[in-house]
Amino acid sequence: MFLGIDIGTSGVKAVVLDAGGTVVAQGTAPLGVQRPQALWSEQAADTWWDATCAAVEAIDADVRRGVRGIGLAGQMHGATLLGADDRPLRPAILWNDGRSYAECEELERAAPDLHTVAGNLAMPGFTAPKLLWVRRHEPDVFAATRTVLLPKDDVRLRMTGEKVSDMSDAAGTLWLDVGARRWSNDLLAATGLGVGHMPRLVEGSAISGVLRAEVAARWGMAPVPVAGGGGDNAAGAVGVGVVRDGDALLSLGTSGVIFVANDRFKPYPQGAVHAFCHCLPGMWHQMSVHLSAAACIDWVARLTGAPGAAAVFEQAERAGPASGPELFLPYLSGERTPHNDAQVRGGFLRLDHDTGPERLSQAVLEGVAFALADGIGVLRAAGTTIDRLAVIGGGARSRYWGRTLAAAMQVPLVYLQGGEVGPALGAARLAQLAVDGGDPADVCIAPPVSHIVEPERDLIDRLAPKYAAFRDAYPRIKP
Repeated sequence: MFLGIDIGTSGVKAVVLDAGGTVVAQGTAPLGVQRPQALWSEQAADTWWDATCAAVEAIDADVRRGVRGIGLAGQMHGATLLGADDRPLRPAILWNDGRSYAECEELERAAPDLHTVAGNLAMPGFTAPKLLWVRRHEPDVFAATRTVLLPKDDVRLRMTGEKVSDMSDAAGTLWLDVGARRWSNDLLAATGLGVGHMPRLVEGSAISGVLRAEVAARWGMAPVPVAGGGGDNAAGAVGVGVVRDGDALLSLGTSGVIFVANDRFKPYPQGAVHAFCHCLPGMWHQMSVHLSAAACIDWVARLTGAPGAAAVFEQAERAGPASGPELFLPYLSGERTPHNDAQVRGGFLRLDHDTGPERLSQAVLEGVAFALADGIGVLRAAGTTIDRLAVIGGGARSRYWGRTLAAAMQVPLVYLQGGEVGPALGAARLAQLAVDGGDPADVCIAPPVSHIVEPERDLIDRLAPKYAAFRDAYPRIKP
């Protein structure tokens, strides 16, 4: 059996796969996010470790004893700064933190080859601009920094004693030569760092270390190998078999991501498309990234007094698709693709006296769908063909939302059994590859199809004028 651990933003999930690839056990533990100032988003690294232990220990002890390998997945881009004692010097600055927008301009000037080498625009969500912000605003912390790790790799350090990252997560720092799959001395120098500040790099399906004896004893398992793992989106792709050139998925987690696997490095920074390494050797991927997706569902639940996401979907279904004039702009944490705008904020437009919780909920579902339609449009402009999307993440639980999503993006959505398990499933598969070897195409197979949502012509037509109004709204509200 193989254990996959996903260090997410809102919680840690642990799953165990048996030899046949079936999920036999799961454990979860929540995480909180601190926002001490506008644009800021932080977490204490110690909470990742506490939640990881809680999630693993929630799995039955007999199951844990049978684990032969562990894989890690996690939220990308988070800047975890360690001092000489390998302890965090400050809370980690997360992927949806927007404070370093000014430093992005500085990095673009300091590293003229950034787009070619890293394959991406400088955005506040990435790791490198965060370090420029720390250097400017917290110089003592910057001077004391000996190692910069990503969230899952800080957990790995506590598990194995090894400072290691994988190619897919490292690609999200803006310090990686993504085509060559190695750290770039020039990009690191542009932020006052060197290779010595970075973890060792391995492929996601390679062994990165072995579980420390004291951790193994606590978790009730042998000192098993720990795979390199992957950034959350790449690991999620592995979990549902998106491992061949042209395979694509839609991830509906806290953020929303359209992910396309590529057999070569295909940057398209002019459209704010992300081009990263996949967590499998010899593979890359493109992504459109939208900072608020399922997070918007939780937000409107609080706004309308709904007890949770399921109630929001019920409210929206009572209203029906395209039932009212309301528009929602889902930029609660700014936006990446296609706008690269950390300072824009969300809003409702075109409310009237008949607007209520039902139509607000429907507008939120549509607003996220329209943002994703923007993303798929940019990917197509980059020359990428997307014939269908496998759907994963918590938002995959709602069949009703799927109708709006498919119509807005005009692409069939393939819902997979167990697709909501997400990146932890891929992490477990990477552990299986690291321990047993094999062809990823044979090991990382797609789960059975639950159902397919085809775009409805009538709904496409009804949503079209609202999408046009949505596209027109951003230039009017941007800072």
